[in-house]
Amino acid sequence: MSDKLSDTARKTTLEPLLENGWSMVEGRDAIHKTFKFGDFTEAFGFMTRAAIWAEKWNHHPEWFNVYNKVEITLTTHDVDGLSSLDVKLARKIDGLAG
Repeated sequence: MSDKLSDTARKTTLEPLLENGWSMVEGRDAIHKTFKFGDFTEAFGFMTRAAIWAEKWNHHPEWFNVYNKVEITLTTHDVDGLSSLDVKLARKIDGLAG
């Protein structure tokens, strides 16, 4: 189980994600990002690659897909907020989208 991010960890680990297009979710301790692809097949392929890592790490995103757009929200329900798992998965997701 992961612990909720400390104030120090938030500054060092969330800042690069926020600079890379992630944003804090209003009213929740969560981060969100929208990814756009060329078409549905590219979006679905991205979701499949992300799902493999999410399953491997037993940390599953909240996501929504319409055609070429995938919206992802990350939070850790066990700690009622952001944890190092969210940061780890966000970094991996960014790499998969690249």
